[in-house]
Parts: sequence; C-alpha cells; structure tokens
Amino acid sequence: MSKILVVADSPTQLTNLVKIVEAHGHTTVTATNGLEGVETAKAEMPDLILMDVVMPELNGFQATRKITKDPSTQHIPVIIVTTKDQDTDRVWGERQGASAYLTKPLDMDALLTTIKAQLGN
Repeated sequence: MSKILVVADSPTQLTNLVKIVEAHGHTTVTATNGLEGVETAKAEMPDLILMDVVMPELNGFQATRKITKDPSTQHIPVIIVTTKDQDTDRVWGERQGASAYLTKPLDMDALLTTIKAQLGN
C-alpha cells in the first residue's frame, strides 16, 4: 500500500495514528516535531503526511508550508490533524498548502475516507 508519514509530538497520538494507518495496510514513518517532519518528508518521500499543529521546533502550519512550497516535496498531500478547530485555523492550514484538515477527537471513518481520497484510491 502507501507509505504515510505521521508527525506528532504526543507519543499517545503518534501511536494511535500509526496503529490506525497500519491496520489499514499502509506502512508508516514518524517524526516528533515539525522540523523532523520536514526532514523526514525529504528523506523518505512518503505518499501522504498526517501533520499535527501544536509541536515544538516548527509548528504544523510552518512545517506544512515548508513541505508544500519545496519543489522536491510539494507533490505530497498533507492532512492536518489537530485540536485547533476554529474556521481561521482551517483557512490558515489550507493557505499553508494542506490538502485536508481534520479536527480531534478524530472520527476514524473520516480519517480513513480522507486518506483514501488524498491517495486517489
């Protein structure tokens, strides 16, 4: 299946997202902050990225912008997964290049449907 990069600073959230993604046949790589997420995206070239927002080093908005503006990684869809659920947050995420924006607590069906749609299958 696809390789998905999961970027989150919370060990619990990281583990939960990895379990969900892997249970549906995908492989995962992980990063625990935005800066590491950008570096891992360049090194691993995943098919999709799940990006938290509130993280150290670079926040998820900054990391998304770096990934989507870099010619080597701009083709990778980024799904923001966050507790930030204001309309302004959603608009800002989209302006940074996010392909989709999901809020926590996550609806697993919505997550899987969004992943499937972003991967084009």
